[in-house]
Amino acid sequence: MKSPPRTKNRDLSWLSFNHRVLQEAQDPRVPLYERIKFLAIYSSNADEFFRVRVAAARALLNLKKKTAKKLGFEPAKLLKRIRKVVERQQEEFGETFRNGIKKELKKHHVMLVRDDELTRTQRAWVLKYFQDTVEAHIAPVFLSQDKDPPFLRNRALYLAVRLKRRPSSPGEQLDGYQYAIVEIPSQKVARFVTIPSSNANTFVMFLDDVIRVGLPEVFPNHILDGTYAIKLTRDAELYIDDEYSGNLVDKVRKALSKRDTGIPARFLFDLEMPKKFRQLLTEILAIQEDDCVVGGRYHNFNDLFTFPNPLAPKLLDPPMKPLVRHGMGPRNPIMGEITKRDLLLHYPYHGYEPVIRFVKEAAENPRVTSIRITLYRVARQSGILDALMLALAKGKSVTAFIEVKARFDEESNLKWAEELEKAGATVLYSFPGWKVHAKLCLVSLKGRKLPRRYAYLSTGNFNEKTATLYTDHGLFTSDRKITEEVARVFSILSRKETKPKFKYLLVAPFTMRKKFGRLMNEEIRQARAGKKASIVAKMNSLEDPWMIAKLYKASEAGVEISLIVRGICCLLPGIKGLSSNIKAISIVDRFLEHSRIYYFHHGGKKLLYLASADWMSRNLSRRIEVAFPIKDPDLHSEITEILRIQRDDNTKARVINKSQDNSYRVAPGEKLRSQEATYQYLRNRG
Repeated sequence: MKSPPRTKNRDLSWLSFNHRVLQEAQDPRVPLYERIKFLAIYSSNADEFFRVRVAAARALLNLKKKTAKKLGFEPAKLLKRIRKVVERQQEEFGETFRNGIKKELKKHHVMLVRDDELTRTQRAWVLKYFQDTVEAHIAPVFLSQDKDPPFLRNRALYLAVRLKRRPSSPGEQLDGYQYAIVEIPSQKVARFVTIPSSNANTFVMFLDDVIRVGLPEVFPNHILDGTYAIKLTRDAELYIDDEYSGNLVDKVRKALSKRDTGIPARFLFDLEMPKKFRQLLTEILAIQEDDCVVGGRYHNFNDLFTFPNPLAPKLLDPPMKPLVRHGMGPRNPIMGEITKRDLLLHYPYHGYEPVIRFVKEAAENPRVTSIRITLYRVARQSGILDALMLALAKGKSVTAFIEVKARFDEESNLKWAEELEKAGATVLYSFPGWKVHAKLCLVSLKGRKLPRRYAYLSTGNFNEKTATLYTDHGLFTSDRKITEEVARVFSILSRKETKPKFKYLLVAPFTMRKKFGRLMNEEIRQARAGKKASIVAKMNSLEDPWMIAKLYKASEAGVEISLIVRGICCLLPGIKGLSSNIKAISIVDRFLEHSRIYYFHHGGKKLLYLASADWMSRNLSRRIEVAFPIKDPDLHSEITEILRIQRDDNTKARVINKSQDNSYRVAPGEKLRSQEATYQYLRNRG
C-alpha cells in the first residue's frame, strides 16, 4: 500500500500537540497553579523536542542527494518551518507568562519580583542571601576570541554579562566592553527564592535575579552594562548501532557520558541582548545562526514545577483520592481474586498498590517458582523492584528484561539492572534493532489444581509515580490462553523462540500490524455490504503511513471512525473524498492520557484490545509490543463506557483538523469533563 496523501509532518504535528499543552496554561477554567504546571510541561517538552527531533532533522542535512530524495521532504525547509512555529509559540509562551500567570499571581498576593523592583530592605536581604548561599557556586568566565571558548553544559542556565572596566584613577579613559558568562547554579540552589515579608504579600524571585543583585560583588573592578539569559540545548540522541556488535551495556554507558557534550541543537537568548553581543557569543561558541532562538529574560521554565505555593491547596485541582477496586483491598489476596476472574485497574483513578502487592505476594508464595517481568521506565524508589529483590531473597527465579535504550531513563535502568544482577536475577537486555516496550509480568507456580500462571498486562510502565499522573489500564488474568502467550513473549525475549505464533495477543513486530489490518478490512467489508461498521482508536500518537492509509480507505468505504489522539496525529480528518467519516479529538487535562484502546465493531462481536503500542511505525515495526483482548463482558462494557465518556468530552477535548488550531470541541448537552466523569463512573461502579 502506498503512503497516504496529505498527512501532517510528524514534527509539526508534535509542535501542534505541545501548543495544546500551552493552551491549558491559558485556560481560565484551570486552577492557577495547575496552569503554572502546564507551562513547566510545555517547557520540558520543548527541550526534548530540540534535543531529539530537531537534532535528528539537522542530521539529515548531511545526507547525500540520492539518499535525501527518498525522504519525501527537504530537511532544510522542514527546519525553517519548525523555526517559524517555535518562534510563534515562544512569543505566545512569553505573553502567557507575563500577562497571564504573573498578573494572576499578583491578584492572589504572590508577587514575582525582579531585581530592579526590590525595596531597599528587600535588596539588602537578597544580597545577604546571595553572599551566604549562592556566591560560593559562582565562577565567572571572561570571553575572548583569542582564547579557547568555555563549554556550555547542556540545558544549564547562564547569564551573559557585558562590562566596562572601572577606571583605576580619576580621568582614566577606557574604551570598549568586556564580556563574561556566569552559570546559574540551579542544580545546587533553589530556582525560586521567597523573600521575607511583613505584610500579606508573598514575594518570590528567580535565582537569576538574585545573582543579578550580587553581580557587582562578582565583578568589583567593573561596571555592569547589561545582563542577559542564555541557554544551550544539545543533541541527546545516543546513536547506538542497532547491530550491537560488542557489549551493548558498555556502548550505552559510553554514549551516556557523551550526551551532555552533543552538538548544539538550540541556543536560546534574551530578546533584549544587543545584536553585536549575540553575534560575538555565537562566533566564540561556534553556534550557527539557524540554531539561535529568541527567548525572554528567563529560561528553563520546567523549574516552575517547584514554584512556591503559599496558598496550597487552594488554586490546585481538587484531589481525587485513589479508588479501591471491589475485591482488591489490602485484605484480599490478589492471586486468589485473579483465580476467580479477570481484574482490571484504571490508573490514576485506582491506586497502584495492588500491582506491587501482586509481585510481593508472588515473592512470598511458596508455590511460586518464577517471576518474569519487562521493565521500561521504573520509579527511582520502586516498590516493584523491592518486591523482586524480596523474591530473590526467598529463592525465586527472577528474570527481568530491562530496556537500556529507554530514552532519558537509560542511566536509571542500568542502575536497576546492576542491582538485580547482584541479587541473583537473570537480566536480559535490549534486542538488535528493536526496543522492548511491552508491559508484562508473568508469575509461574508449581501444582496442578490451581492455575499454573498468573499474568499482568498493562498499557503503562511498572512505575508507581507515573501511575498517579498518567491514565493507563492494567489487566490481571489467570486465563490459560493469555498466560501461555505471555510466556511465549518471554521466550522471544530470552531468544528461545524466533518464529512465534499468537492467536489471542497481538504482538509487534510479528502479528500486530497484520491483525489490525485484517480487523480494518473486516470493517470495510461490513460497510460495503451496507452493515454497521465502526472503529474507535485511542492512542498517544498516530503516525504510521500504512495504518493511516488503511483508515482513509475505511473512511471512503463508509466505516465510522472515531480517534482520540493525545499527541502526534499525522492523519487529516474531515476531508471530503478522503476522510469525511473520520472524527478526531485530543484530550489534554490534569492527567496525561497514556492508554491505548482499539475497538472494532466486527459484525456485532465488538472486539476490544488494550495495548502498549501506538500506531507509529516504530511501535509496529521496530518494537516488541503487546495488545491484549478484553474478553470479560463486565470489563468490556467498562472500557467501552470510558471510551464513550471520552468521545463525549465537551470541556477538555480539542478538535484535530487540517488547520491545527486546536479549538475546543463544542457539543450540545451538559458540560462533560471526561477525566472527572471517568472517576465518578468508576467510583459508582465500585
